[in-house]
Amino acid sequence: MQLAEPRLCGISIKTGMLENADGHYRKTYRDLTGLYADAEAFEEILSEKADEVAYEVTSYTPGAQTSDLIMGVTRMEAGKVGREYFLTRGHIHAKGNRPEIYQTLSGRGIMQMESPDGQVRLVEMGPQQVCYVPPFWIHRSVNIGEEDLVMFFAYPADSGQDYGIIERSGGMRVRVMDDGNGGWKAEDNPAWKNRSEEDLKAIAAAAEGVA
Repeated sequence: MQLAEPRLCGISIKTGMLENADGHYRKTYRDLTGLYADAEAFEEILSEKADEVAYEVTSYTPGAQTSDLIMGVTRMEAGKVGREYFLTRGHIHAKGNRPEIYQTLSGRGIMQMESPDGQVRLVEMGPQQVCYVPPFWIHRSVNIGEEDLVMFFAYPADSGQDYGIIERSGGMRVRVMDDGNGGWKAEDNPAWKNRSEEDLKAIAAAAEGVA
């Protein structure tokens, strides 16, 4: 039996990055076009900082097997587009029966989750709180604080991501908005629509293929 070698990675809260990582990607505000409800407010942001980093991910991938765990850190800027808090694109795992964990290292956020049939779960998270995202939940992070949201994550290395599942339904079912009183509230997304039978069958088929 060939054993993999352990790897030590530090986490910089200041930079919001995983040290000794082997993966790094960034999403600029321009990359997030079409994600937010208030198109006019988003255009104003683009006019100021279209190519600045909205959020970035550093990660370590030890292998590609189910038994390997990808781990990493996400750092997301604080702010709003109109009344809507900054968020990540979100995804479901391409192999939907793969879970994920998120730990908030600094800042305040919401783990926004949605089942394929449209059930919604919103879990508010503060520093040193961990959220377990079970299999088959579409998920994204939302920064509801006034500073960077820095989160650690880990998931099976063969999970994959399907980012299009949110776009094909007109976004997620609710949007996380400023309530005008220093907090947040969920508001229905009128553009949301039920997922197609094709999408639901594809999610089930992918899971059956790896059972």
